[in-house]
Amino acid sequence: MKNRLRLAPSPTGLLHIGTARTALFNWLYAKKTKGKFLLRIEDTDLSRSKPEFTKNILEGLSWLGLSWDEDPINQSERINVHKVIIKKLLDQGVAYRCFMSEEESQQLRETQKKNGLPPKHDNRYRGLSKSEIKSFINEGKSSVIRFKIDDNVQITWHDQIRGEIKWLGKDLGGDMVLSRRAYGDDIGSPLYNLAVVVDDNFMNITHVIRGEDHISNTAKQILIYKALKYELPQFSHTPLILNSEGKKLSKRDSVTSIDEFREMGYLPDALTNYMTLLGWSPKSGENEIQSLDDISRIFDLKDVNKAGAKFNWEKLNWINSQYIKNMDTNELFNIFIKYWEKEKWEIPSRKWGLDLTLLIQDSIVVLKDVIDQSKPFFKLQELDNKSIDFLKENGVKSLLINVIELLSKKSQTIDRNYIKEIIEEISIKHNIKKSILMKSLRIAFFGCLSGPDLIKSWILLSEKGEDLSRIQKCLDII
Repeated sequence: MKNRLRLAPSPTGLLHIGTARTALFNWLYAKKTKGKFLLRIEDTDLSRSKPEFTKNILEGLSWLGLSWDEDPINQSERINVHKVIIKKLLDQGVAYRCFMSEEESQQLRETQKKNGLPPKHDNRYRGLSKSEIKSFINEGKSSVIRFKIDDNVQITWHDQIRGEIKWLGKDLGGDMVLSRRAYGDDIGSPLYNLAVVVDDNFMNITHVIRGEDHISNTAKQILIYKALKYELPQFSHTPLILNSEGKKLSKRDSVTSIDEFREMGYLPDALTNYMTLLGWSPKSGENEIQSLDDISRIFDLKDVNKAGAKFNWEKLNWINSQYIKNMDTNELFNIFIKYWEKEKWEIPSRKWGLDLTLLIQDSIVVLKDVIDQSKPFFKLQELDNKSIDFLKENGVKSLLINVIELLSKKSQTIDRNYIKEIIEEISIKHNIKKSILMKSLRIAFFGCLSGPDLIKSWILLSEKGEDLSRIQKCLDII
């Protein structure tokens, strides 16, 4: 049988970068081993699960290029199957009804805290007789279903990332809850640890790759696998994504959802490329910047780090800028023009837009930078104080007047050669350095001393018929 891997997100929020990174590692391993990547939407928490979050997750994965190989499964549609399995565990005697009230639970927690003990269920209702259970039900008491965990049982598995992992039953917090509270003979809504085992078995999942925060869940789930005589999948636990302080990346760290990265102007290929480096890295000598298909050929779970992966904005920005630099100009122009249209900036021709795209392409880090980088070509900028001081200190008024005189004699738009002739002629005539004139023109065009290539910029402004007017306005100021 082919390897079958899955992502099982809960639709209780927007697609998080941690979930997306988990999806990515599953997708890469599936492609590497010529297996299948599947989706299961774990929406059994009906109060928090929302259709709009499911939609967001699916759209986010599609945008990242992480396509799935079969129709997604909604876990909520299988609740009755989960309940049948819980009933089976009850009949086997490995699960039982626990009638512990919230007041009892609170009292137990307080006693444990007072005695410096970790929170742990004391399994007080494990040994009830059938008559005692019937009596509690007749009294109208509600119950959860718990799975018996022997304190002395040892759970061991080989993790593809972390090697051998061992857990003792006594460290799992007491008997495990399989379903939410219900009254009478009813079985309440199945909980995560039960549902995930049943559904992974139903989907024939061969490999489970998820975050290290699930390690204790894996220990509990292995006990359920064995009780149901299901075949165990191969488990792998990836490192968490950490913030700059070394803590788990959370909503408090501002940007965490894939939507936010998209809105900020990160390219999907750049973001997925960066996410692969959060816990994994290519071997020495291999390029960090590679397509997903290329990465899938060299990706191996044994190369994934055990330690947490710190999120690094500088690294992400550098990778994104490299992807933008290497993009086809036509493709990038089709993205940029949407930003310009949103700002209601009109371009004189497609060629002009392509030339502007090519001019600023290497200066763009995230796509939204196009607004600041291209704004001077659409709107005249005010001169900053540093520029005004430069113009006054170098007495450039006569130079700019001379430029206007020469431009006025030109009936057509200028080209690179004519610009070079103007700069050469005026610098000789006034006996000044070319750099003084070029800086003065840059200030006239853009209001500051820095900016893109002057000659290319000048040609673009000339094609819009704005080079003369901008120089004149600069003269009016000084």
